[in-house]
Amino acid sequence: MNADTLLLDVKDQIAYITLNRPHAANGVNLPLSKELMYAANKCDEDPGIRAVVLTGSGSAFCAGGDLRHFAGTGDQLSMSLKEMTVYVHAAVSRLTRMNKPLITAVNGVAAGAGMSLAIAGDLIIAAESASFVAAYTAAGLSPDGGMTWLLPRMIGLSKAREIILTNRRLTAKEAVAWGLINKCVPDDDMSQEVESAVKYFAKGPSGSFGKIKQLLTSCFTETLETQMEMEARGISDMARTRDGKEGVEAFIQKRKPDFCGC
Repeated sequence: MNADTLLLDVKDQIAYITLNRPHAANGVNLPLSKELMYAANKCDEDPGIRAVVLTGSGSAFCAGGDLRHFAGTGDQLSMSLKEMTVYVHAAVSRLTRMNKPLITAVNGVAAGAGMSLAIAGDLIIAAESASFVAAYTAAGLSPDGGMTWLLPRMIGLSKAREIILTNRRLTAKEAVAWGLINKCVPDDDMSQEVESAVKYFAKGPSGSFGKIKQLLTSCFTETLETQMEMEARGISDMARTRDGKEGVEAFIQKRKPDFCGC
């Protein structure tokens, strides 16, 4: 990984992805988009990783696309954006569909593509000083990073229209009230809250988490009968795993299960 754009640290089966362009509010340029895709692929493929945290360095989570970088591409901006979105979208897809739970730790502003990355988390924890803004219309652009897929599913089409079209900025507390994020915590408690959550996931049944993520991703597009068939196959698949058997045995024996993440 290029430390000038992104940091990837794996410790105790937890991967920490840190967007690392604090001088540019962690704005996304071409090198960062590539590094993010590589990090997402690593997290998806490495069986030793059981949970992932995505955050930003400095005072921002991610201010979205780096407009200075955009301006520097001149007449090639359209082509450059097509290349960048290949990498960003691949990263969002891997992080969303991998078995490992993703916690997005929003430590500051999450704007544009940064907001898309923030709301891609399975658990979204924000500091009180954080804020969320679509930002695209302010630059005469339209959303990327999966925002138009994720946002309507999370808060409904009407509120999604309001956020994207009017460029309304939500505070972290408002984002909780709108159902956009899970938790808003004092800035000083952020690290402790994220560590507690990610350690829970790292000790849990990774296969079960992954199957749940798959089912929830498809729940708005499948019929009831198809979704229930997928549920039936999913629970049967999980029952054959080591963790599934361990979970049942632990319940019968009235003890805490020891999941291996199989």
